[in-house]
Amino acid sequence: MTSRLLPLLATAMLLLPAAAPAASDPETEALYQAQCASCHGADRLGGIGPALLPGNLSRLKLEAAEAVIRDGRVASQMPGFADQLEEAQVASLAEWIYREPDVEPRWGRDEILASQVAHHVDGSLPDTPRFDADPLNLFIVVETGDHHATLLDGDTFEPIHRFATRYALHGGPKYTPDGRYVFFGSRDGWVTKYDIYNMQVVAEVRAGINMRNIAVSGDGRYVMAANYLPHSLVLLDAHNLDLMKVYPVVGESGESSRVSAVYAAPPRGSFIAALKDIEEVWEIPWPLPTEPVVSTGHMATPLASPRSHDTPNFRVRRIPVPDYLDDFFFDLDYEHVIGASRGGESGGQGGMVVNLDSGEKVADLPLEGMPHLGSGITWEHEGRRVMATPHLTRAAVSIIDMTRWEVIKTLETDGPGFFMRSHANSPYVWADVFFGPNRDRVHVIDKQSLEIVETLIPEPGRTAAHVEFDRYGEKLLLSLWEDDGAVIVYDAETLEEEKRIPMSKPSGKYNVWNKTRYEEGTSH
Repeated sequence: MTSRLLPLLATAMLLLPAAAPAASDPETEALYQAQCASCHGADRLGGIGPALLPGNLSRLKLEAAEAVIRDGRVASQMPGFADQLEEAQVASLAEWIYREPDVEPRWGRDEILASQVAHHVDGSLPDTPRFDADPLNLFIVVETGDHHATLLDGDTFEPIHRFATRYALHGGPKYTPDGRYVFFGSRDGWVTKYDIYNMQVVAEVRAGINMRNIAVSGDGRYVMAANYLPHSLVLLDAHNLDLMKVYPVVGESGESSRVSAVYAAPPRGSFIAALKDIEEVWEIPWPLPTEPVVSTGHMATPLASPRSHDTPNFRVRRIPVPDYLDDFFFDLDYEHVIGASRGGESGGQGGMVVNLDSGEKVADLPLEGMPHLGSGITWEHEGRRVMATPHLTRAAVSIIDMTRWEVIKTLETDGPGFFMRSHANSPYVWADVFFGPNRDRVHVIDKQSLEIVETLIPEPGRTAAHVEFDRYGEKLLLSLWEDDGAVIVYDAETLEEEKRIPMSKPSGKYNVWNKTRYEEGTSH
């Protein structure tokens, strides 16, 4: 592997000429092994191209995969084969890669160790930024249109550097507390460590085949990866991404589970994992440093508080829960977790509040419509802390009193949403309308009246989504979520558009200050 990330292929395949007959299943498999395995692996696990397995292709519809084979993909090495292939051949190949393999692929300790590459060993690069900008007011903008990321100055809103990423990044990038390093996780299981100061990839390792997300410990020393395939959590040393431990995710009765997500809980000094197929929450502590890692924002000195349990470092603490819980949101002290439940004792889809110290269920919340709790945010309202969450299948925003654990208001919106954002210095919450015919709209909600006070349409007919504020809460960025899209800069007080920065499907923007200080208006 070279020291630079290679542009990755969405479904790159070298195919037989059109004279060949439409392939049957054995013929299609043989075709794959002869022409595609060198790029995507003999077992479809990926190589310089992505894994071609159903779970990894879940965001790409079958018809879209056929179109890629037929027409190629812009900004990649994938050419179109419309002049060489008949439609039956295209359909046969596309259908075959969406089939589950006969034998479940393996990705364990040996495979992880063999994949690790340290391009620049920790401590070998200069400690001074190679750019003239506030290192705590930078943004990483993920551009999924052509699998790149842009380092953006949060004061001037001028791009500093643009670089290639792995295919299909999943979950938000995570920073070290000083903001120097950022870690990316890809759908294909790659964990990439990027040195912002030197603008270079410094280490990579493949932690799984189908990965959900990653989390970084509050002191920046450890990285945890959550996998759908295999069913595992993977602990890495953050310095060079050395493998520390693989956790097979198995319940007390022996049942195996996918991992929905993993989170860092700095005040507890632990990782918290949401499990898809087991009625448990897992907590895995990391060693608390002798000196606290100081953070400002709403969570001061997050590592100063002792953990509320006696589990040894890196050992699993199992917390039984009365339902399968996904997509977590934590209160400010990480004493409680809200999880999206799928039935069980709560009697239907909604939310469940669990006290992480006692392991006891505190409340059920009526949050029908698949709440997207990972995008939830909090603020002070009339002397109480409230949180708000959008819903993935319901045109609503739910606002919850975090003292009484009650839904105090449900705002009707113009469609289901995916992201919400605010800032401690802003009077407004921004909520997109990601799904449905009104996806070009974004609502502005007043934090005190709890009413929608403005609905913006940045560009009719084009998806507007995912707001992120600068470190001061004075400006904000909104994505025009299209292949030929842009990041739009707004004044956070007047709501006036100030600038557009062209980008290729900018899916998310992540401010260093907000993420490292756990700002209350952004996701963690």
